[in-house]
Amino acid sequence: MFIVYDLIFLVFAIFYLPLYFLRGKLNFGFLRRLGFLPAHLNLDRPIWIHAVSVGEAIAIKGLASQLRQAYPGKKLVISTVTATGNKIAQGLVKDGDFLTYLPLDFSFIVRGVLKRINPCMFIIAETEIWPNLITCLDKLQVPVVTVNGRISDSSFEGYRLIKFFIRPILRMVKQFCVQSDLDALRLESLGVDKQKIQVTGNVKFDINLDPIAEINVLTYRAKLWLGQLDKLLVCGSTHPGEEELIFASYQELLRAFPKLKLLIAPRHPERSEKISRLAADNGFMPVLISSISGACPTCINRAVFILDTIGELLNYYSAADIVFVGGSMVKKGGHNILEPASLKKPVIFGPYMFNFRDISELFLANQAALMATNSQELADKVTELLNSNLLAKGLVQRAYELIIKNCGATNKNIQIIKQLS
Repeated sequence: MFIVYDLIFLVFAIFYLPLYFLRGKLNFGFLRRLGFLPAHLNLDRPIWIHAVSVGEAIAIKGLASQLRQAYPGKKLVISTVTATGNKIAQGLVKDGDFLTYLPLDFSFIVRGVLKRINPCMFIIAETEIWPNLITCLDKLQVPVVTVNGRISDSSFEGYRLIKFFIRPILRMVKQFCVQSDLDALRLESLGVDKQKIQVTGNVKFDINLDPIAEINVLTYRAKLWLGQLDKLLVCGSTHPGEEELIFASYQELLRAFPKLKLLIAPRHPERSEKISRLAADNGFMPVLISSISGACPTCINRAVFILDTIGELLNYYSAADIVFVGGSMVKKGGHNILEPASLKKPVIFGPYMFNFRDISELFLANQAALMATNSQELADKVTELLNSNLLAKGLVQRAYELIIKNCGATNKNIQIIKQLS
């Protein structure tokens, strides 16, 4: 089967690698994906955790911490696919751990990497299917566990078409810890033994609820030159097509709320220059966060702040008065609304939250968040919140209570992992 998997992945690589080259991503990380590892690795059968990108890297923070407590003598290997995910994961590794990129799924690359790392367990955050990697791990009798497993609508439709192909791969996974009953049913329909599936909930609810120090909040508000009467709308994890809608909403909002400030944090910070040009085209003065120094220049008028750095979004969420979570007004599936909610900020999102369906539906059903389907509704929802402190406080309180009620998935996952080790 290795030959079949290699051929399939080769076809994929033929189309994908030229794009990788054109986007300038043939870098250090790509060499790691080709299997080039440090000459002297001494990991002593580590636990390997794979988190594809930013969201998964953030989600496994609690898992990594509890694994260290459960296995104090074990080192961790943490891998990602994206560079942004890798940067987030840098904050998770300790002395002796190893941060890397997932090897490309060619059998000869995977075998070489597994020989060097020699893990005692492989943990996949959410659900990624790498046929050669999982097959090699199975042959080496290394247990594979999926935590926070989720089968999205689009993935499920694709998997159903190739069910005969992925079924034997899925059966090699020792345990699936999934987010919801729907995810469990979908795995069963794809041929996974029911005994290997447990609904443990969403680890993203296991979020740090310690309040950010007031001095830090004031520091970040001061960095944006905000006065006591100024309000801040933060639009986080935005995608192409959303910024135009946000600017249209903001133009309208400024007529009624001239002291409302806007910060846009694109999902991919490398888009910051494009968003700057778009802001200028809409009559705003774009200000990159990385360029801010000192007091507000007197020449700045109608400023729009653009977060072009990685790892600071939570800080700016803490400084916000209202948060809009992007990837949801275009068909990207949305992003994590629990982060701003945990910071006690009123949250708005768009209609396309299929990657966070359970969470978004839970919040809407409990009147813990607002949904806006277009730019006009976004302006309307922000207006409602600015005009009603009671509405904002109610959303915040109900959202916070939901997070507390639904936490605990990480601990359940750890108990299952202990049974397999």
